[in-house]
Amino acid sequence: MSHADTLFIANCRDILANGVWDTDGPVRAHWPDGPAAHTVRRFGVVNRYRLDEEFPLLTLRRTYWRSAVDELLWIWQKKSHNVRQLKTRIWDAWADENGSIGKAYGYQLRVKHVYPEGSFDQVDRLLYDLKHNPGSRRMITNLYNHADLHEMALYPCAYSVTCHVSGGRLSLLLHQRSQDMLVANNWNVCQYAVLAHMLAAVNGFAPGELVHVIADAHIYDRHVPLVEDLLTRAPLPAPAFSVDPAADDFYRFTADSFSVTGYQYHPFEASIPVAL
Repeated sequence: MSHADTLFIANCRDILANGVWDTDGPVRAHWPDGPAAHTVRRFGVVNRYRLDEEFPLLTLRRTYWRSAVDELLWIWQKKSHNVRQLKTRIWDAWADENGSIGKAYGYQLRVKHVYPEGSFDQVDRLLYDLKHNPGSRRMITNLYNHADLHEMALYPCAYSVTCHVSGGRLSLLLHQRSQDMLVANNWNVCQYAVLAHMLAAVNGFAPGELVHVIADAHIYDRHVPLVEDLLTRAPLPAPAFSVDPAADDFYRFTADSFSVTGYQYHPFEASIPVAL
């Protein structure tokens, strides 16, 4: 069975059984029709995925992994903060009339900083260190720039990546301040698993682990029945994943550079409301 399913089930059961509801005070999030969007939440969830063993795609319901990769490339490759460069409309609710989400996500990654080795943005600095100093303990990117938070349509959720290379394997640690378990959990897991594969491939490393640290892991009130339905399902085998060996440049990857075969998933027809 898929390890991603196993972790998702364990996390959701723990949140529902041991989490704390935030109904004792006001909350920022709301539903499109107006009411406050309350959550049951757990603090400090840590999950580990062995990328050398399987690709972490959820089978309890379908994850649209190509769309997730498109968003990943929008942030990390295009370094964009304009939703008009996305193929999906997942960011439309937070964009202004010009399609901008402000100084968020890709904007932060493309800002250049001066180092002794030269001027780099955060992505190029990471690529430089992976090539020239893979043993470094300083291979970190950070989108949570306090100076620019007031100019962001939404504070970054998945905000920091740390890379680690040892034994010829590249592992990636993702810090996430907030996680909507039903809507976004496997979406983000797939994205950063792909990023780890990309960084490993262009630097001649094998993929290692994805470590996902979630500060606030939560399930929204209107999602509880949907999650409870997913928890009744039996996980299916994980699919096979491959990366186009011709893609040897980080900036030449496309969504078509990755393939998933044998992806089985349970049907899920329910509409999932998204809190704003």
